[in-house]
Amino acid sequence: MLNLSQKLTQLQKLSPQQIQYQKLLQLNTLSLEQRIKTELELNPLLEEEMDLKQEEKDSDDDFENETDQDKEEFALEDFMNDEDYFDDNANLNKNLQEDDRTEHIVRAKVSLTEHLLDQLNMMDLDDRLMILGEEIIGNLDKVGYLKQSLENIVQELEMFQHITIKLEEAEAVLKEIQKFDPVGIGARSLQECLLIQIHYSSYDPYYSFLAEEMLRDHFLAFTQKRYDIIMDKMNLKEETLRSVLDLIQKLNPKPGEGTFGDIEQNQITPDFIIEKDHKDNYIIILNDRSLPTITVSKTYLEMIGERKGKRKLSDREKTTYKFLREKFESAKWFITCLEQRRDTLMKVMRAILERQYRFFEDGPKKLRPMIYKDIAEDISMDISTISRVANGKFVQSHQGIHELKYFFSEGLGTESGEEVSNKHIKERIKEIIEFEKKNDPFSDEEITSILNEEGIHIARRTVAKYRESLRISVARLRKGL
Repeated sequence: MLNLSQKLTQLQKLSPQQIQYQKLLQLNTLSLEQRIKTELELNPLLEEEMDLKQEEKDSDDDFENETDQDKEEFALEDFMNDEDYFDDNANLNKNLQEDDRTEHIVRAKVSLTEHLLDQLNMMDLDDRLMILGEEIIGNLDKVGYLKQSLENIVQELEMFQHITIKLEEAEAVLKEIQKFDPVGIGARSLQECLLIQIHYSSYDPYYSFLAEEMLRDHFLAFTQKRYDIIMDKMNLKEETLRSVLDLIQKLNPKPGEGTFGDIEQNQITPDFIIEKDHKDNYIIILNDRSLPTITVSKTYLEMIGERKGKRKLSDREKTTYKFLREKFESAKWFITCLEQRRDTLMKVMRAILERQYRFFEDGPKKLRPMIYKDIAEDISMDISTISRVANGKFVQSHQGIHELKYFFSEGLGTESGEEVSNKHIKERIKEIIEFEKKNDPFSDEEITSILNEEGIHIARRTVAKYRESLRISVARLRKGL
């Protein structure tokens, strides 16, 4: 029997303003400059002010009053070990130090994030999946791997932005991103990264087929260089095996490194500059001097006023008037979003400075444990907002240039009862390995013992995890180097 029932539910949808604000928030200074220039080209009601002292608004009061009722309020708010096959002498992370106090430094190349977002914007996706794609790209590490599980990304979107996406939909979007240039980006493991590249390569079909089978079915033996097992299980001759291995060595285990947005190769434009004033107090400068100052065009506002004053408009005049009104609203939203972006960035940077004051005074060894949630609670904003601000933004101080994400890390306890940042522990592990005997390198167990003797309580598996994040090989591969 068919039953009819009513159900009352509350749904929260992102307004166009919120979506625009979130997109602007994740842009760094250089990307925002290009975005503003693009908006100036698209919207005739926006114009660049050549005089930095903005005049008081007076010509659009009437039209503003008319549209007040329409205003919306909105609260905006383990795989690296396998890489040793490709490079036994993996490079240690370089500590970026920069003494140049120049406020504007030209970036040499487009960043990986910008390159991927350009390709994402070419896809025909709805707003939900477009935001998901941006979140996936925002969660890639420096070499192009997906740092967070797809399940977590989907859960966070539903929790913090009230966007519901099925896991199958998310997987489909990720598969498309993995086909972007460079191919293999967004992989979740070295095995997946290499298989993607093989699948979409133009190498010899026969050897590509064998390489795909080897990476898919015999990956462990491949990483351990147990070629005798591979030849036996795949029934290969040594000459054929050599050709397959030569093909695999042409693949890139780090698709996001080098060509795009490589910090070691690119110069960086800091989004913030922190300096001390004459009273020895820290001041924060938002490095936005290069950004165009935009305002609503008075010429077009006068055209709106003229048409508004007419009692009767022709069809053509009505079309023009409607177009100008829509562009006026769009211009207002864009300017408001820019102002909210600026306000949010300054709030986040001030909160970071307050919590990491000792770092700016005494350097990396004084970095405190801090997570996104801490800053979110300090300034009453969503964790996702803090993540967008921290991703891809840089601050310049007398301690050097650091990405905002650098200041976020979990902590471990010490014998004194204090907590130390895991970044400090990583630096200590790097120091220990740098001064080890090359013919007798420290094992992870020995490094753990040294740290425990220094009062840092840490497990061997955690040491191994940190060593891998530093891209330092295991002891047997460091020996004799």
